[in-house]
Amino acid sequence: MTIRSERLKVYEAGPTTVVGFGGRVIVDDISVADCRDEILQIVQSHDAKVVAFDLTGVRLIPSGLLGLMASLRHMDLSIRVYNPSPEVREVLSVTMFDRLIEVREVDVREVGTPSP
Repeated sequence: MTIRSERLKVYEAGPTTVVGFGGRVIVDDISVADCRDEILQIVQSHDAKVVAFDLTGVRLIPSGLLGLMASLRHMDLSIRVYNPSPEVREVLSVTMFDRLIEVREVDVREVGTPSP
């Protein structure tokens, strides 16, 4: 099942929901609060167990996105980050998020089909 979203590119494959940001270099122009509500709605309606953030093309992320990941993790969801840039990997390392979440390179087309 494909999920349509105004702000996000959302993929859904079984219990794993993959959220992308459309290749934006900087995710600051997206309201993290709005994203949180949208992601929570998707997670609840599809009974997701894993939320993965596809950060392909993203070089800078706001601290609010890290907070969003942490709050989702506290909801007993498994959090993954796919395809982080070297800059994002460094942020994840410095904040020690890479010890709490799975970080890896992945071909998102293998996980699900993107929303148009």
